[in-house]
Amino acid sequence: MTYSSHKKGFTLIELLVVVSIIGLLSSIILASLNTARNRGYDAKRYSDLTAIHTALELYYGSNNAYPDTSSSWRSQCAGFGSYPNNQVIPGLTPTSLPLMPADPQMDIVTNVCCYLYRSNNVDYKFIVRACPTSACYANLQGTTGFSDPARANVCAIYTPGAATW
Repeated sequence: MTYSSHKKGFTLIELLVVVSIIGLLSSIILASLNTARNRGYDAKRYSDLTAIHTALELYYGSNNAYPDTSSSWRSQCAGFGSYPNNQVIPGLTPTSLPLMPADPQMDIVTNVCCYLYRSNNVDYKFIVRACPTSACYANLQGTTGFSDPARANVCAIYTPGAATW
């Protein structure tokens, strides 16, 4: 019988090094995925704000007024009326906008990431409200013209008369 001095397998140190490397790589990848996901959410918000602005101007061109909410805020979120999606901006869908967009992170119960609209027929304001996991405000405010002079924590589109609402 012969005895081999070479044992097969890995040492505990080798296994711990490999597990540590895998853990480090997975944490880097997950952080990148979260950043990419938030950028995707912000891109949708930018697209939604642009589409709604265009639809509101088309509506104004046809009706010589913006959709009226009697100067009250309207939203799908519970704290602002719990309106059905197609009634957040009255009369805008489906004529000027086929479907009213909604924030990808909206929580209607806790009023997080809500789209809000207010108008008095002459002026309007549409805001993206409080999305804590997003960089929406840092990405959209100032650089793309979506800053809200009345609030630091929202992005908005509005007419000059509604700037301070």
